[in-house]
Amino acid sequence: MNRGSQRRIGLAAAILSLSAATATVAQTPSPMAEWEYSAGMQLRSYFLWGHIPKWEYNLGLSTEFEPKYDGAQQYHVQPGPNFDIRYRDLAFLSTGEGLGVNLLHAKTYRAGVALTYDLGRAQHSDLRLRGIGDVQPGPEFKVFGEYVWFPVVFRADLRRALGGYNGSVGDLSVYMPVVGSEKFFVMVGPSLTFADGNYMQNYFGISEAQAQNSALVPFRAVGGLKEISLGASATWFFHDSWYVNATGACARLLNDAEKSPTTEETLQGVISLTIGRDFE
Repeated sequence: MNRGSQRRIGLAAAILSLSAATATVAQTPSPMAEWEYSAGMQLRSYFLWGHIPKWEYNLGLSTEFEPKYDGAQQYHVQPGPNFDIRYRDLAFLSTGEGLGVNLLHAKTYRAGVALTYDLGRAQHSDLRLRGIGDVQPGPEFKVFGEYVWFPVVFRADLRRALGGYNGSVGDLSVYMPVVGSEKFFVMVGPSLTFADGNYMQNYFGISEAQAQNSALVPFRAVGGLKEISLGASATWFFHDSWYVNATGACARLLNDAEKSPTTEETLQGVISLTIGRDFE
């Protein structure tokens, strides 16, 4: 194998580890942009096209410092495992992307479907939410697509709840690598998140009954642009296949997400730290 091929495979391994490293609590509403939970998977195929292994595994442990809920002023620490298992460029099981398949895939693009999970929101997570009830957890059906116009990656996804908040939410994102080697990789990019009326009402609205049971006033939240965010993710291979990843994002709630009585802080941030290993 020549040096160019070795470098491409090294870059692809770094990107795969980066994508698995940012998957701690990927299915919970968070300031983390959706692209960060699958960061660089199409770039991996771009670098590794023609040399994609049959099986790939990635395991790690993460801790995430994030708001207690969307719009919260208080933060908490959320630890957890993450993993990423892939069969060729076809199927995957990942805490970041869920259980899915790439229905269309090539060097510069992929599109597919996946089953993910939304953890909902518990009213006991913050005093401000007392009396309005929980947003129940539930599975989501996701449709997604990515396209590489190197070095830029364009990504879009749409998630439909099967229960839970009983609505739809989607993202439009652009990201790109700003540093890339076999040992160190950094990606940055912005994202827009849109949500329908059911999602917005369940997470940001207050019904008359909820207002009577809480200290909050009635509020009807309508669908539209929910937030704009900017994220960055960096992975460093410090020993053989072992790596450490640091991921951060900042999101600005907009429109009815900003105006909601449940929202205390419109500027939301998150920091995640992961240590893991890439198994070839």
